[in-house]
Amino acid sequence: MAERFVHARGLQCPGPIVELFKTVKASDAGDIITIEVTDCGFKKDIAAWCKKTGNELVNLEENDGIIKAAIKKVL
Repeated sequence: MAERFVHARGLQCPGPIVELFKTVKASDAGDIITIEVTDCGFKKDIAAWCKKTGNELVNLEENDGIIKAAIKKVL
C-alpha cells in the first residue's frame, strides 16, 4: 500500500477531480490518495465521485479554507 498526495489548491471544478482521477488511475488497490483543494464545491463532488467510482472516502475535513480528503482506491 502506497500513500500519494495531490496538490490541487487553486484549481476550480473540475480540476481537482481530474487531478485525483489521474492519480487514482496510476495507483494500486489499497493505496491512499490525499488531496488538498480550495474549491468549496469539492466537498460535495468528492463524496459523489467516490460513490460513483467505488472508491472509499476515508476522511474529509476543512481547515482555514483548505479541504483535505483521503481516498482509498478499492478497485
